[in-house]
This record gives sequence, structure tokens and C-alpha cells, in this order.
Amino acid sequence: MKAERNVSARNAILGSIREHLAASAPHDTVHAEGEHQVETHLAELDGKAPLPSDPAVSLVDIFSDNLKAVGGHTVIAHNEAEIVAALNIIISDLQKTLLRARRIALSDAPTLDRLIGQIGVYVDEITTSPTAAELFDYDVGISTVQAAIAETGTLLLESESERHRLVSLVPPVHIAILDAADICLTLGEALAAVGRGSDLSPTITLITGPSRTADIELTLAIGVHGPQELYVIVNEGPPIQAE
Repeated sequence: MKAERNVSARNAILGSIREHLAASAPHDTVHAEGEHQVETHLAELDGKAPLPSDPAVSLVDIFSDNLKAVGGHTVIAHNEAEIVAALNIIISDLQKTLLRARRIALSDAPTLDRLIGQIGVYVDEITTSPTAAELFDYDVGISTVQAAIAETGTLLLESESERHRLVSLVPPVHIAILDAADICLTLGEALAAVGRGSDLSPTITLITGPSRTADIELTLAIGVHGPQELYVIVNEGPPIQAE
């Protein structure tokens, strides 16, 4: 008797599956047509999108556009004097907001002390490599960048060159200085560029725009667990050398 009930239940389940599969066939056809339309539209967009090989579109342009899309800001400089001028403008403008920009933390990159020493705007304190606990009291963190990904607007900081990377993660504002020559199109190219062959740094930090956090209700908040503003100064001139 029990075996008969099991067979009957099995037949009922299989019958229900067959019935619903038959009913879904027309919907599958529509879904397949929709997928084809999406692929066609994507192909059309790809054909219209500027290609990296287009001489009118540079990696700097692609990087800047994608950084803007994720809420970051790009400033173009062509030499050391213009980098210092950009720092002056950014810090001065921030001081007119609630972000203050009065206490500035620098990473241990050797060029930063010289660059920040040339700014003309008044600040309360400039410290190189403050401790992790102290960083929470700083308004701005400034670092250099070892590579960038144009197609996503992402920055790469690697531990061999930028050991004090917390300045890019804790203060409310992160200002990054990037050489245009270090912008790559893809993640793979960027990792190869900072890898120096097979000697990849033990730690690589990837930053794509200001910090974003979304709770279970999908409410997006900016700057809860990291910087709420990201400025990238792209140096299109010769790389700035340490003294």
C-alpha cells in the first residue's frame, strides 16, 4: 500500500513537471528572442564605443571617464609645478567644506614630502606614515599609485612601493598621484606591470572610486568604511623622481 502511494506521488510530481514545461515553451521562445535583442544592442554599442586603439582616445581619457562614473575626480598635470598647483586647489576647496582638510597624512612614498612641502595653502599638520590609530584623526590621505586600470577607473597600490597604504583607506579624503605612463587598459596588464616578472608584491590594494556600502535594503552609503572623496592627479609629464 505504501509503495503504491509512493508511485502515485511520483507520477503526480512528474506529471506536474511535464505540464509546466509544456506551458513554459512559449515563454522560452520570447526569452530567447529577448536575449538575442540584448546581444544585438550590445554589439551595436560596442561598435559605437571608442576603442583604445583610436588615436583620439587615450588611456587617460578612458580612465578619467570610468573614474568619474564611480564618483571619483581626475585632475591632469604635466609637471611637478602643476601637481603642486592641483594639490593647492584641491586642499583649498576642501577646506571650504565640512571635510576640513586641515590634517594631512602622507604615505611613505619618497616624492610626497617634497611635493607637499611646496603647497601654499595653510594646514594644521602634515605627517608621514602616522599609525593606524592616529589616521582616524586625519582629514586627508595622500599616496602615490603604482598602476591603474583604465576600463574600470581602478587604482593599484602595491606594498613593495607603497608600504603605508592605510592613508588611502582611512581618512575621509584620498588624493592619489598617478603617472599617466602607469595606466593600463585591463586588470591583467596592470598586474603584469606591477609584478616585475614573477616577483608580485605580497599585498596589492585595488581602489575603485570612493568607499561604497549597501545594507540589506540596498541603500547605498558613501564613505562609511573609507574615503568619501577620491581625487586622482594624473601626471602626463615625466615621472616625478625622488631626491
